[in-house]
Amino acid sequence: MTATAKEDSDRDTETTPWRSTLLVMCVAQLFSIVGFAFVLPFIPFYIREIGVTDEKLVPVWSGILLAASSLTMTIFAPIWGFLSDRFGRKVMVERAMFAGAFITMAMGMIDNVYQLLALRLISGAFTGSISASISLVSSVLPGTRMGLGLGLMQVAVFLGMSVGPWIGGMIADIIGYRLTFIAGGVILLVGGLLVLTGAKEKFIRPSAESLKQGGSMKTLFAMPGFISLLVVFFIFHFSINIAIPILPLFIEEVGHLKTRVASTTGLLLAVSGATACISAAAIGYLSDRKGHKKVLVVNLFITSLMWIAHALSRNISQLLVVRILFGFAAGGNLPTMNALVGKLTPKESYGKAYGLMASMTSLGMTLGPLFGGIMASYAGLRWPFVIVSFLLSFIMIPIILRLKVQ
Repeated sequence: MTATAKEDSDRDTETTPWRSTLLVMCVAQLFSIVGFAFVLPFIPFYIREIGVTDEKLVPVWSGILLAASSLTMTIFAPIWGFLSDRFGRKVMVERAMFAGAFITMAMGMIDNVYQLLALRLISGAFTGSISASISLVSSVLPGTRMGLGLGLMQVAVFLGMSVGPWIGGMIADIIGYRLTFIAGGVILLVGGLLVLTGAKEKFIRPSAESLKQGGSMKTLFAMPGFISLLVVFFIFHFSINIAIPILPLFIEEVGHLKTRVASTTGLLLAVSGATACISAAAIGYLSDRKGHKKVLVVNLFITSLMWIAHALSRNISQLLVVRILFGFAAGGNLPTMNALVGKLTPKESYGKAYGLMASMTSLGMTLGPLFGGIMASYAGLRWPFVIVSFLLSFIMIPIILRLKVQ
C-alpha cells in the first residue's frame, strides 16, 4: 500500500468510532471464543461417549473432526471475504457468530461420530468469526494503531481460550458433555447479539472501478510478499494444529489421569491463554514501534523452543510451567501476522485478503490435525511437538525474513 493510500485510510477512520467498535468487538470476540472453547477439552472424550471404543482410533477421529470444519472453511472463507468487501464486514461477523451458536448447540444432540462429523463440516462452511472480526476491526483502525488494536483482539481470543476450556471442562465433569455444548452455543449467541447492537461500521460499497483497480484477486496476488504471507499463514496453522488434537491425550498420559481429565486439560489450556493475554497487546504495541517482522521472528523462535519443552515434559507440574511460558511467547504471533497483512493490502481489499489468509489458516487446520493424529497413533504423543518446532524454526522463519516489509 502506498504512503498516500495509507494516509487516506487513516483519515477515513477518524470519521468512524473505532475505539467503541474495537471495545465491542473485543468483548464479542471473547464471548465467541469462550463459546467455541467450552468444548475443546473434551472432544476426544466425547468421541468415546458417542461410540468410538478403539483407543487407537480416538486420536485419529480427533484429527478428522478438527480437520473437517477447517476443510470446508478453506473453501468458503474466500467467498465470505469477497462478499464482505461488497456488502460490509459487520454482517459477516453476525453470520459467523449466529451460525456457530446454533451448530454448537446441535453438537450436543447427536447420536454418533458421523453426525458430529457432518456438523463439523457445516460449521466450517458458515462460521469463521475470528477472520471476519479481524477484517471488520482492521477496516476501522487507524494505520498507526493496527498492531495495538489487533493485539487487543488477540487478547480477547486468548482470554476466551483461557477461560473457555477451564470453565467448560469443569462444567463437563459436573453436568456432562452434551449440556456443555448447549451452554457454549448460548454464549456464542450472546456474542452475536453484541455485534448486532453495538458494533459500528461506516461501510460505503466500493465502486466497480475501485474494486477493479485496488481490490481484484489479481492485484492482491501481484503485491510483493502477499503469496509469501499466504504460505506463512498455512505453515503456522498447519504446525500448531499438528499438536492440537493430541494435546488432551498427552495431558492425560503425562498426568496418569483417571478422573477430572476434562477439567485438568482445560486448566492447562487456560494458563497458556492467560499468559498470552498479557503478552498479546504488549507485543502488538511493541511491533508498531520496532517493526512487525522483527518482533514476529523473535516470537516464533521462542515459541518453537517451547514446543520442544512440551515433548520433554514428564509430569503435570513440568507441563504447567511449559504452558505458562508458552503463552508468553506465543501471544504476539497472530497479532503481528495480521498486522503484516494490513500493511501489505489496501483497505478495499481487506475482506478478500483476510479471507484468503483464513483459507490458508483453514487448510493448515485441515491437514495439521490429520497429520498429528495419524503420527501420534504410530509414533507416540511426543514426536508431533518436535515436528511443530522444526517447521516454525526452519521453514516459517526463513520465509518471513525474506518479506519486503517491516
